[in-house]
Amino acid sequence: MTAPTPLGPVLMAASAHGLAGLWFVGQRHMPDSTGWPTDAQHPVLQQTQRELEAYFLGQRTAFEVPLDLSHGTEFQQEVWQALLRIAPGDTSHYGALATQLGKPKASRAVGAAVGRNPISILVPCHRVVGASGQLTGYAGGLDRKLALLQLESAV
Repeated sequence: MTAPTPLGPVLMAASAHGLAGLWFVGQRHMPDSTGWPTDAQHPVLQQTQRELEAYFLGQRTAFEVPLDLSHGTEFQQEVWQALLRIAPGDTSHYGALATQLGKPKASRAVGAAVGRNPISILVPCHRVVGASGQLTGYAGGLDRKLALLQLESAV
């Protein structure tokens, strides 16, 4: 299912366990979601669309839709779970996440896992910045990353 957002359309996909993918159309690192439900009537996708609309209107900072983050390696899943702990309005950096995961020398691996995050916005990879606070890569583009951080008052 494709849904509009103020930052451009997003493609959403669900699994039997929850939202499995949310990507900006045309972004880097879009996995093959063949076979995942993308029907606009799917309850998880409808809930996601409602929650995204409220988020972009500034009426929601947390999401309640169930997430399915099982489509990655064990390490990627650990990183994605760590992203969920970064509060709206806050940022973190790759080294801090690596340390938090008990792997302080794995900041590059953390960066790779962050870049492969399958659920943009809801799993807030946009809240990860460089060690000195500079904006770093974002699969959806740095302009979108900046806009999301500004929406959340993180910059």
